[in-house]
Amino acid sequence: MTDLPIDSPFDAGMGPGGRPGRGPAARPGPAPGPHPAPGTGGTPAPGRPPAPGTAPGTGGRADAGSGPPAARRRTLHTLAALPALRRSWFATGFALAAGALAAWLLVRTVLRLSELLTLLLVSAFIAVGLEPVVGWLCRRGLRRGWSVLVVAAGFTGLLAGFVALVIPPVSAAVTALTADVPRWREQLRDHHSTLGRLEDHYHVIEKAQAQLGSGGGSELAGGVLGAGQLVLSALTSAVIVVTVTLYVMLALPAIKRFCYRFVPGTRRPHAEAVCEEILVRVGRFMLGNVATSAVAGAATFAWCAAWGVPYPSALGFFVALMDMVPVVGSTVGGVAVSLVALSVSLPVAVATALFYVGFRLAEDYLIMPRAMKFAVDVHPVVTVVAVLAGGSLLGIVGGLVAIPAAVAVGIVLEEYVFPRIDAG
Repeated sequence: MTDLPIDSPFDAGMGPGGRPGRGPAARPGPAPGPHPAPGTGGTPAPGRPPAPGTAPGTGGRADAGSGPPAARRRTLHTLAALPALRRSWFATGFALAAGALAAWLLVRTVLRLSELLTLLLVSAFIAVGLEPVVGWLCRRGLRRGWSVLVVAAGFTGLLAGFVALVIPPVSAAVTALTADVPRWREQLRDHHSTLGRLEDHYHVIEKAQAQLGSGGGSELAGGVLGAGQLVLSALTSAVIVVTVTLYVMLALPAIKRFCYRFVPGTRRPHAEAVCEEILVRVGRFMLGNVATSAVAGAATFAWCAAWGVPYPSALGFFVALMDMVPVVGSTVGGVAVSLVALSVSLPVAVATALFYVGFRLAEDYLIMPRAMKFAVDVHPVVTVVAVLAGGSLLGIVGGLVAIPAAVAVGIVLEEYVFPRIDAG
């Protein structure tokens, strides 16, 4: 490549035709004019002032950072950065506002669907809890569909047995109540009977008629309709839970395979092993809960048979079913049995209530923790704390899933968190 002449316009920052250049020659340099003589090093001759824009001792070279073009370039860069800065703040604010709006809509949607999500959670939990039984039947040679059908038939048989035990005493109580209504009406009119004296003192019939005449009838009808809606809602929820549970039990292997695909291939075997361990322990928890419920039912049957409380078999079955509901199940069963024992005598009813108070304490702090220690390998203190915390947060459903959640958290800590901490 040939060198440009020293006095080329490109050295002065000029392009062809006198246009400003863009190369390195466009930087500020010495003003055009006579060049120094060779061998002087660019130093002006003695007695001549330096060229404009040069500093003393620089050999006639201009200061690149102090000339007007550099200042103009810095100003232009600053002005060009301002719109970009404004655009970045606007984009950040818009993104934050959109994220907050999306979070608010998500929370509202979850709150609206909370009842349905609760039913789905209960269904999934029941399906996972029954998986050990279904898997045992599959290992014995039955296809999965037939195994699920056998389990469903078994639960249907238990429910039918409970209904068969409950219907005779309920029908007998309704028949006795219908037969006693005329006798109670006669006693209310008899001023020498106990009911007659209560009527003379409190005027129950007059107050009831006045209440019905002043709009109480509409309130009573509204209460009846509300009770009907409650029963219909309970039946609908039961149908949803049963249907979703059956579908989840049938499709559980496919659901697990689909979920495992979200885990990278190198980590998938370990993740599958951890998840299978969690599912096995949840199934053991369900079996342990069934065992403690059977203990509660057997204790109820023995108590009622010893003290002459009517219908011991039906009451034992009822308490066993209610005991499977955490937090409040055993309490509801104890109250129901105590009310039935009131038909025998008041001392028997009081003794029955005290029996259930003691049994509830023994179950919560002795039977259940030890059973869970054997079934899911969870410390009794963790069991008690988990049930109390879950019941306080989510009520019955929280108490139901509290121990399995504690089991899952413990397994994840043992498999992932603690090894990393120990390695560090």
